[in-house]
Amino acid sequence: MNKSTRFILFLVLLSTAVQAQTISQIKLKELQKVLTTKTDRIQVINFWATWCAPCVKEIPLFEKLKQDNGGVDITLVSMDFDLDPDPAKVERFVTRKNLKNKVVILAETDPNSWIDKIDKNWSGALPATLIINTQTGKRKLVQKELHEGDLEKLIAEVNN
Repeated sequence: MNKSTRFILFLVLLSTAVQAQTISQIKLKELQKVLTTKTDRIQVINFWATWCAPCVKEIPLFEKLKQDNGGVDITLVSMDFDLDPDPAKVERFVTRKNLKNKVVILAETDPNSWIDKIDKNWSGALPATLIINTQTGKRKLVQKELHEGDLEKLIAEVNN
């Protein structure tokens, strides 16, 4: 590899590193603030994990929603912490997939103690998506993989 090729490769790697987002580890109380703070934007919260194939498969739907709909706030909540408290795995995944949505890691270790505090109907299954209209209190929880058009339908349901 000649010098100019190495320099170009260095610039590409540097630009990727600069664009990578910072991923925070949050506790349940911080997540509950997202769920309850009144805002004029619909809250879309997706619970996922890097080891969950259906979760990974549906992530592009959330990325597309971010591009297409400016009236929603999307938070991708990684559940990887319970099995592997090393955030580097999630960070590598987010960088590799070039995710633009906000990603956080829920730093809680006993799901049975907090799952019902997210939504009393949630079994803890992944993927799970919670759509909230904080102005009206309308909520929809889906405990399965979403497909093209599902997010838009769910958002419309909580907007009516």
